[in-house]
Amino acid sequence: MKIVSYLRVSTARQGRSGLGLDAQRNAIQGYVEAKGAVLVREVVEVESGKVNTRPKLAEALHLAKVTGSVLVIAKLDRLSRNAAFLLTLRDSGVKFIAADMPDANELTVGIMALVAQQEREAISKRTKEALEAAKQRGIILGNPNGADALRRAGKGNTAGIQAIKVHADAHAQDLRSVLKDLAEEGITSLGAVAKALNERGIRTPRGGAWYKTSVSNLLSRLDGLAKGQEF
Repeated sequence: MKIVSYLRVSTARQGRSGLGLDAQRNAIQGYVEAKGAVLVREVVEVESGKVNTRPKLAEALHLAKVTGSVLVIAKLDRLSRNAAFLLTLRDSGVKFIAADMPDANELTVGIMALVAQQEREAISKRTKEALEAAKQRGIILGNPNGADALRRAGKGNTAGIQAIKVHADAHAQDLRSVLKDLAEEGITSLGAVAKALNERGIRTPRGGAWYKTSVSNLLSRLDGLAKGQEF
């Protein structure tokens, strides 16, 4: 049996460091050895799970087809939220094996694709509902003048500073469900979360863009709120 392996990581940093790749590579190597197969080529994709275009996947499928190989991926469940990936895999005409789900077939993948699409739509709906709930509670998301509250409060103004803290706490709580949905999509690194929040038009409590530091502060605030700490 000839095998073409397909590995995917979400960030360029993971691709350079090998983080995430080693576990996938080991799982595939274990399958290769168990079957006494020959690994024709390893194809690595560095791409977000949300992106539908997968040039390296297309390359791996084409290579498997022309060499008569089986496409082997390490973990189908890791990619199961991406309907485009699953449908591409199902419709490729290439035989594939997932090391973590060796009995998966075209029917299994088709069902998973439908579930993935429904889940993505549900996540989008929950995000919109969370933002709408925040607006109804008087929290202005994406307010470009959000820093005005700080300037009006003035340094040393205890009441003003407390008001800003209350606003920041409420803003963080409103984003808790958004962060949960992002995590379910596999978006967990500080940089990826910052990018996702900016893309969704969500601003910081002061109306600015998100960066790794501001996401870190948000997570710390949420953690502190969960523990009942003061900020």
